[in-house]
Amino acid sequence: MTTPTLKYAFTMNVELAPAIDFGATFSGDRSFIAITGGSIDGPRLTGKVLSGGGDRNAVRPDGVVHVFAKYSIQASDGTPISITNEGFGRASQSSIKAIFDGDGASASEGGKTWYTKTWPRFEVAPGKWDWLNTSCFIGDLQPPASADRVVIKIYEII
Repeated sequence: MTTPTLKYAFTMNVELAPAIDFGATFSGDRSFIAITGGSIDGPRLTGKVLSGGGDRNAVRPDGVVHVFAKYSIQASDGTPISITNEGFGRASQSSIKAIFDGDGASASEGGKTWYTKTWPRFEVAPGKWDWLNTSCFIGDLQPPASADRVVIKIYEII
């Protein structure tokens, strides 16, 4: 039996619209962040993040952030790819609000305590990019430097 390893695949630089704050709901402090574009660069995939879709996240009272984003990307050859990127982070409600009020540096405390991991799932027509349909991935969402973008490093589980 072998231990799984991670192989870096690509980085997504995702551009965001201002968050819509729904306030405290039964799921936690709920917000929606629309995705407005972005770029993809890496050894396994290059292309762009398409406008549309977004993240419907919730900060639970215990400080766990549930990330649930659905959007589309496009490979550099024009192939559209659907992505569902779900995961968990650890942050207080005040930290998350600070990030999306434009104070990302202090909210993430320079990245010292930041933790947000996702499990992206891709859907694409058979062909060159079919490996996205048949592999498992981990996303490492980096501490945001600003409220209008996030960086997600994507690793294939080998």
